[in-house]
Amino acid sequence: MSNKPLSPLEHNKANSRFLRGTIDLGLADPGTGAISEPDTKLLKFHGSYQQDNRDLRDERRRQKLEPDFSFMVRVRLPGGVLTPAQWLALDDLANRYATGGLRITTRQTFQYHGVVKENLRTLIGGIHDIGLSTLAACGDVVRNVVCSVNPEVSAAHAEVHDWSIRLMRHLEPQTGAYRELWVEKRERTGEGREDSEPLLGPTYLPRKFKIGIAVPPYNDIDVFAQDLGLVAIFDEHGALAGFNLAPGGGLGATSGDAETYPKLGDLIGYVPKERVLEASWHAVAVQRDFGDRSERKHARLKYTIDDRGLAWYRDELQSRLDFPIEAPRPYRFEHNGDRFGWLEGEGGRWHLTLRIPSGRVLDVGQRRRQTGLREIVRVHEGTVRLTCNQNAILAGVAPEARERIDALVREYGLDDYLTDRPIRLNAISCVALPTCGLAMAEAERYLPTLLDRLETLLARHGLAEEPIHVRISGCPNGCSRPYIGEIALVGRAVGRYDLRIGADHRGERLNALYRENVNEAQILEALDALLARFAAEREPGERFGDFTVRVGEVAAPQRRPALEYPR
Repeated sequence: MSNKPLSPLEHNKANSRFLRGTIDLGLADPGTGAISEPDTKLLKFHGSYQQDNRDLRDERRRQKLEPDFSFMVRVRLPGGVLTPAQWLALDDLANRYATGGLRITTRQTFQYHGVVKENLRTLIGGIHDIGLSTLAACGDVVRNVVCSVNPEVSAAHAEVHDWSIRLMRHLEPQTGAYRELWVEKRERTGEGREDSEPLLGPTYLPRKFKIGIAVPPYNDIDVFAQDLGLVAIFDEHGALAGFNLAPGGGLGATSGDAETYPKLGDLIGYVPKERVLEASWHAVAVQRDFGDRSERKHARLKYTIDDRGLAWYRDELQSRLDFPIEAPRPYRFEHNGDRFGWLEGEGGRWHLTLRIPSGRVLDVGQRRRQTGLREIVRVHEGTVRLTCNQNAILAGVAPEARERIDALVREYGLDDYLTDRPIRLNAISCVALPTCGLAMAEAERYLPTLLDRLETLLARHGLAEEPIHVRISGCPNGCSRPYIGEIALVGRAVGRYDLRIGADHRGERLNALYRENVNEAQILEALDALLARFAAEREPGERFGDFTVRVGEVAAPQRRPALEYPR
């Protein structure tokens, strides 16, 4: 609700006939590997980004060729759970239509890279044919709803995961454009006169809106980094009772722009589980109505709340509900990482978490992850669960099947979780160069080298087994959640990063800038000194991020004051 002029993208959405635009014409144009700029914005709502290979840009420019265009396609997979048949089908689609295998994202789903334009309809249609979708995997909508992967409490997780699916369906776009383009594959799409968007409206949301559900004591989804975080609350019998609401998280920022910043969400109350669909609907609707539609860098819910106040947001949400938002219920988080190896769940079933570096399901040398997981999934009778830390879980394994799966894990080199140091197991990176158009520095391709250097430093100071969380991002936008890493690098230019330290290991505190725009040698020099001090001065059981704050190397970012609740 503003008198400021709308951004160009708002006009594009308004004139798009519910996300149709002229995407159909662009897909049919054989004269280019791209589609028009306005349509690339609309294509995101359908789950795809247009990209080009930045490694080849200069050479193709010299040859007077257009950029090497291709498309990233992202699957919508609420809670990150899929069947073995779906895994095998997605793997087959990757081999047919993409490059670089499958990639597990930091929101519990898959991305395909290097998809050429003429294969887009076949790929997205193939994803639909196995009961999945790409609609709302990107764009100014409610994105993939993530959910804690918690096999140790399988009955509780199953119910919470069911709520993640119900939320996704309750809040998803209703446009018929997706079916026309990708399922029916119409040569020309309709006018959309029969379409309506009861929640999102004809111009959808001001920006993306992320929702995640955490199951204490594990915060493996980084619940406070969501636009709307939901913390599952259980009664004295262990049954799911409801959810604490924590709006206002978001990690995107822009270098050199102090008006943009990462932010963690804050608790505003509790709702019973039977009311969470209604509460979430209106939590999104408040942002639809009050989010900034003139400046996209200022359009996330965190800025709406900072501009108007946390109490204002709770009161506005409460005014739309016919039941009271109660005071938050108590809970406790222990950590925000994954637990590798075998874990026994309820009912005698077992769950195996495998490490997938940077989420790349790909055959590289002795680590044949794509082939190995394909062979394992062919004999697996449970489900596969993707984690927000880019790893994969074989869930629901019968005791008698463990030996066979272990043999396949060893055969294809997927057993590195048994030997790798904790710093490798807890590392996350984004894709960055060469495909991401926003990347300013390397991330995924640089991470193995960075970890080699960090392991050398840790060993020098007797800290080889220290479980420090490392995250690296090629730009400030935060896809790899770098602002919640105990050690984090945020790309500024090729070979240069901001070094950030001081987050905790529970996902409840942001890190802070420690060295700005530095190269690798400067990063390692700074960390060498910090690790030496940590080894000498740490308290028993103290984690690295907590230590750097306690001794004043960085200051802990301030959180919003707690809200007052009637007694």
